[in-house]
Amino acid sequence: MSINFPLLLVIAVAVCGALALLDMLVLAPRRRAVISTYQGQLQGEPDPQVVEKLSKEPMLVEYGKSLFPVLAIVLVLRSFLVEPFQIPSGSMKPTLEVGDFILVNKFAYGIRLPVLDTKVIDIGDPQRGDVMVFRYPSDPNINYIKRVVGLPGDTVRYSSEKRLFINGEPVAEKWLGEEPGTLGNAGLYQEKLGAAEHMIRKEMGRYRIEPSREWTVPDGHYFMMGDNRDNSNDSRYWNDTALAVELRGMVPDRNIVGKAFAVWLSWPEPKGGNLPNLSRVGLIH
Repeated sequence: MSINFPLLLVIAVAVCGALALLDMLVLAPRRRAVISTYQGQLQGEPDPQVVEKLSKEPMLVEYGKSLFPVLAIVLVLRSFLVEPFQIPSGSMKPTLEVGDFILVNKFAYGIRLPVLDTKVIDIGDPQRGDVMVFRYPSDPNINYIKRVVGLPGDTVRYSSEKRLFINGEPVAEKWLGEEPGTLGNAGLYQEKLGAAEHMIRKEMGRYRIEPSREWTVPDGHYFMMGDNRDNSNDSRYWNDTALAVELRGMVPDRNIVGKAFAVWLSWPEPKGGNLPNLSRVGLIH
């Protein structure tokens, strides 16, 4: 069962804020009135311990008031500025490795309300080549990270020779070398999508050899692909039968979470005794 952390955070902030407001408007004045009545009944000096006991906040209120500013700051940062994620799979290799901890810019593509994810301020749109986090169209409770390949209105074709074409033009790529792959070796290439230059990976064995296919990206949607081209569950393979044929595989604007821009830590095997390292810290290209 997936946990809706943004919803839980919003509820926690609302509850703590309500407790703080209740104390300010009702409970604190009541405590002050009780202390004033106690002091008025005395002939001499009031007992400090009694005053302290009468002025003490209920435990629930005390915790709520203490946590409210902390949770509110976390909510603002996470919802509108930067949110951390961890890479769970190898679909974006070699750009991102399993265990990379990344930072996602939440306002690059507009300010959205937490939980509702409604865009209230339009700042910018995804650009071809951006690495983007979004909610999986077939299950919005799951966050995916892929590269933006097709923009609204684009025609995207992926050939049986594993070549990518945008609007009829082949995307520039340059051979870099080989590395161990799933079946034999994998080829590493330098690819240029828009202004973004990055590395991609293709299996050199007979792996997912398929006929050429072509898609047209509708308005308000994006075509996404992983940099690990033969090991990525992306727009080429999604087939949500609940959607119209022309929308299958496409990511709607409302599912956008933000733009991934940096790796701040890498910890591939936390259960294997390995320590986190900073060797991969840097900007994402």
